Amino acid sequence: MPALALISAVLVITVEQLVQWQYGAAGVVGLLLLTMGTRANSPGVSSAGAVLLALLVARPAL
Repeated sequence: MPALALISAVLVITVEQLVQWQYGAAGVVGLLLLTMGTRANSPGVSSAGAVLLALLVARPAL
């Protein structure tokens, strides 16, 4: 069980670092809003995070 928690923590930190490297601080804020909204069962907060991430991903195409 502790090994699973450790692997999960490493995966979360790796994803966060990749998002920050690729999209900067705004990407981390979007990921944080999406995660907090999902855990708090708040569709408004999670939608705001998803929209922010979508805008960051689609920005080069616009």
